[in-house]
Amino acid sequence: MTARILPAVGDADAARSVTTLLSQLPDAEPAAPAGDSTQLIDTLARLAGESIEELPEVVLVHERIGPVPALELIREVSLRFPAVGVVLITADASQGLFAAAMDAGARGLVTLPLSYEELANRVQAAAQWSTGVRRHLGAGADVFTGPGGTVVTVTGAKGGVGATVTAVQLALAAQASGYTAALVDLDLQTGDIASYLDVQFRRSIVDLAAITDISPRVLSDAVFSHSTGMALLLAPGEGERGEEVSDRSARQIVSALRSRYEIVVIDCGSQMNGANAAAIEMADTAVLVTTPDVVSVRGAKRIVRMWDRLQIRKAEETVTLVNRFNRNTEIQPPLIQRITGTRMAATAVPANFKELQGAVDSGRMHELDAKSVVKQALWSLAGELGLVKASEKGEKGGGKYRNDRGALGRARRK
Repeated sequence: MTARILPAVGDADAARSVTTLLSQLPDAEPAAPAGDSTQLIDTLARLAGESIEELPEVVLVHERIGPVPALELIREVSLRFPAVGVVLITADASQGLFAAAMDAGARGLVTLPLSYEELANRVQAAAQWSTGVRRHLGAGADVFTGPGGTVVTVTGAKGGVGATVTAVQLALAAQASGYTAALVDLDLQTGDIASYLDVQFRRSIVDLAAITDISPRVLSDAVFSHSTGMALLLAPGEGERGEEVSDRSARQIVSALRSRYEIVVIDCGSQMNGANAAAIEMADTAVLVTTPDVVSVRGAKRIVRMWDRLQIRKAEETVTLVNRFNRNTEIQPPLIQRITGTRMAATAVPANFKELQGAVDSGRMHELDAKSVVKQALWSLAGELGLVKASEKGEKGGGKYRNDRGALGRARRK
């Protein structure tokens, strides 16, 4: 049996050393090393999208991989690609690290400096385990094996620009089109999704923060099943408890949600912390909401620069949505694009708060009139971002949505 091996090593010298030793192993087919955690996840997702058989049997994760820490990366790979055997390469052979690696989902641990015999034994054991899992999956086991659902984060350039309304409507559009959707309130201190959807639920995202292994049952106990079919993971009622959600727990929570739902929409609010920074880094799409005024656009520019400095997300990988758009304002989308360096959404949300006021005040945002131009614009954005299923005619965002009394997913364009 030939074992395909994908090393994830950030340091060039260490990568050469690992690749050289792997090439000497019998029945081993090493791939070119992934230089960071993002490249590794993207590579595995691409291969899994083709077929589970295209995935490597073994992934080697070096202890100094970045920007995601090694143990967190192992946990994410194990959750999203359970048919892949992960082996940690580390200089620390302590019992504590070994236990932590096993808890994260590693199938073995190889100590530095690398020895041929130890590496061969660990790779062979992980490859055999992976082959057994795939044989089991081939027999029809109901185990998640794909690259995971789509994660979209929504961040406000400042408070009050409409990030929560945007997140709610994106999730509603995804659910109504036939996807399984989860809406997460990661605005940990001032989250209002529960108020917008008239929900009273005692559990929140904090209940998952201290759990090291989030099983489907644990996750289902923490989420609220809304009448629309959406799953809601709410912010804590006591804002100070938001500090209990660390970047590590946020990564684990997002990975668990991604493995269970096809679309995960996360409201990150307008203030950055470790938890929502981790979510934005993991997201497939990061939406930044601004209004066409000087203060908001400056806030958007400040956030984009901060994300770049912290290596969370590059400006060109961010989608900026203009809310309360008016053709008569001096600040137009092309100017915002030049200022922020981001990619502008083709959809702009018109300024028409009167349509929203009744739904906001009653907490019935999910019952917003289908004729609302604001709703149509936001559902059109959902189609633009690939969050809705294609209609029978094959057009994304078009056609009628399930459970929405005929709402169209394409905004009126002048």
